Amino acid sequence: MAFLRSTSAYDPAPVIAGRGVFLRSPAHADYSDWASLRGESRSFLTPWEPTWPADDLTRAAFRRRIRRYQQEIRDDRAYPFFVFQAGSGILVGGLTLSNVTRGMTQTGTIGYWMGERYANRGYMTAALTALVPFAFGILHLHRLEAACLPHNKPSRHLLEKVGFREEGLARGLVCINGRWQDHVLYGLLAEDPKPAGG
Repeated sequence: MAFLRSTSAYDPAPVIAGRGVFLRSPAHADYSDWASLRGESRSFLTPWEPTWPADDLTRAAFRRRIRRYQQEIRDDRAYPFFVFQAGSGILVGGLTLSNVTRGMTQTGTIGYWMGERYANRGYMTAALTALVPFAFGILHLHRLEAACLPHNKPSRHLLEKVGFREEGLARGLVCINGRWQDHVLYGLLAEDPKPAGG
């Protein structure tokens, strides 16, 4: 893993390299690839995500998204990344460290999505493994949190593989696909043992 210098005009978050992937902040130039991948993966993603706005895949909505991302990074509130194949530079998914809290807690929340054609190929495991040192070493957080639906076995396996520990069930935590649903909570501390490479 290596932290590389930014490659875009506005990108205060570093480019992060992992095994077979790299992560960087979303940019306006990513719109076509992002909209295509999200659009073709819609039925695959719908069961796991909040309801999409009607204009979600439009260029105007993407511009608003980028502006929000940039402000969140400036404010040290969230660090969104797109995940790309190393070498080819093909967009495969997204990974966000959000709800960054300073002061007494020093925490952040992990969220992610993967294009259907790239699922179950190890890309998100590599991306999340690469993000962990950034969160603890560069941002100096103490705790990372994540949550997933109880029946989402691939997501639970991913978190456990990267070192997250199951901590309990939160009732009605997130509105997924129009319905408030329970989620299994996971946590990872800076001092917890990490898998090799993490």
